[in-house]
Amino acid sequence: MTRLFDDPDRFSEDQLRGFAAAYPEHVTVVPGGVVRTRRPAAGRVAVVVGGGSGHYPAFSGLVGEGLASGAVVGNIFTSPSARQAETVARAAETGGGVLFSFGNYAGDRMNFGMAQARLRGAGIDTRTVRVTDDVASAPAGGRDERRGIAGDFTVFKVAGAAAEEGLGLDDVEAAARHANDRTYSFGIAFDGCTMPGADTPLFTVPEGKMAIGLGIHGEPGVRDADMADAPAIARTLVERLLAERPEGSGPRVAAILNGLGATKYEELFLLWGHVAGLLADAGLTVVRPEVGELVTSLDMAACSLTLMWLDEDLERWWCADADTPGFSRLPLPEPSDRAHVLPDAQPGVQVTEGDVASRAASADVLAALRVLRTALHEAAPELGRVDAVAGDGDHGRGMSKGIDAAVRAAGEADSRKAGARSLLSAAADAWADEAGGTSGVLWGVGLRALAQELGDTGRADGVRFAAGARAALDAVTSLGGAKPGDKTLVDALTPLVDTFTTGVARGGDPRTAFAEAAVAATEAAASTAALTPRLGRARPLAERSIGTPDAGALSLALCARTVAALLGG
Repeated sequence: MTRLFDDPDRFSEDQLRGFAAAYPEHVTVVPGGVVRTRRPAAGRVAVVVGGGSGHYPAFSGLVGEGLASGAVVGNIFTSPSARQAETVARAAETGGGVLFSFGNYAGDRMNFGMAQARLRGAGIDTRTVRVTDDVASAPAGGRDERRGIAGDFTVFKVAGAAAEEGLGLDDVEAAARHANDRTYSFGIAFDGCTMPGADTPLFTVPEGKMAIGLGIHGEPGVRDADMADAPAIARTLVERLLAERPEGSGPRVAAILNGLGATKYEELFLLWGHVAGLLADAGLTVVRPEVGELVTSLDMAACSLTLMWLDEDLERWWCADADTPGFSRLPLPEPSDRAHVLPDAQPGVQVTEGDVASRAASADVLAALRVLRTALHEAAPELGRVDAVAGDGDHGRGMSKGIDAAVRAAGEADSRKAGARSLLSAAADAWADEAGGTSGVLWGVGLRALAQELGDTGRADGVRFAAGARAALDAVTSLGGAKPGDKTLVDALTPLVDTFTTGVARGGDPRTAFAEAAVAATEAAASTAALTPRLGRARPLAERSIGTPDAGALSLALCARTVAALLGG
């Protein structure tokens, strides 16, 4: 179990503060993550990595000379928000542009993608390389659909070394893509991990079994197999990776035997002895192998093997010096007098004072957010349980953090006499920023689209709300790419919007129309139990998901029912 924590909901923030206090010569905390204490030379490419907490030394532990310039750190197993990614990138970059690199997960793609767009809009050239090394998560023909696990490290290491050489952004991006193309990983789990404050693990492995094809967010394996001894496990790992040896590759490889948090180093060393023998038998030369914990999953009892097939450039970058808290080939640097100064990356929330009619709508929106806070906190354990069937179990906690932030931001905007648009926009941005992950960014963009239709002047009537609901659906589907039948919150949002807008268009009472829409959303959310997920983190575990509704659809339907009850329609 994860036994040491204060407030479980602030585990990520609290551990990051302690981490920086332990390594002040390496890292400095900035909003959203950490950057190097010793600021890189002007004009260097800033390699910014990131993802959720719970993976140390990835991601914050890889910030330092020869590796990352900064790391964006989200909640446990949850992608950081777009604002966090943008803020860390602005703090890390020195004029040479930014390379984002992270594991291939939906929330990370969306949040880092939004950050990249904002940085480019501000004149900062920004590129992205997603890591897709996990051979268990998709077939060879679907490489772009594979998730990133321990191969994150090889890609980060190559990108950081290339940047340290002084290469330009085009070349650093090319180096990282080349490393990803040559990196493959495969893992096995023996027991699941436990979230801070939880009493039970996200999944368990049956007695006498092992889970084949693990993820790093507490996901169970794609299948169970009989427990085997170390030689047999070594053969399973090596043979699976050799089956995907890239065409034209040479005999030299970088290798990582990675522990995920609860596998003892002695066990890993024992297993490496067998793995190394099998690689030698296959005619391969292992260059600077790494055995230990580089990409973990809280206290998961598991291991994975990563191979990166080397050429001259990749080998040079793989072997290059690095000095970070979690990975070091150099003595500690001398204290630096180049103190890091955080730029003013984010302006304050802009609020427009509303007229009398819009202020009345603001009061209604704030009241709705407050009742949603109560409902989502009460439902958080069940939403987490549902999400853990084929995901990481964080949905209830993420929704709770999002609505808490939204209520705080809306209350502050209300104290400044904000109109409905300004108040709900502030709440939307706070929700996305605090919750992070896929749900966080989708709720944020949806609520912001709704807000734009409400305006800061005039009465927010049913027609305005209907237009806002349609805009919210359009924004969510445009950003996330989901459509009805993909087993996401869109399955509940679409009938909610369609039923509500149709009722308003017919001239009906908006409260009655919304009550009918909430019923439609609830029925649609329940029906997702029969669907096979086609998007999101549950997709690699599609079969496990069948029979269980989508957590995002359930929480959206819950919110719809809660608001309908408040309206009294």
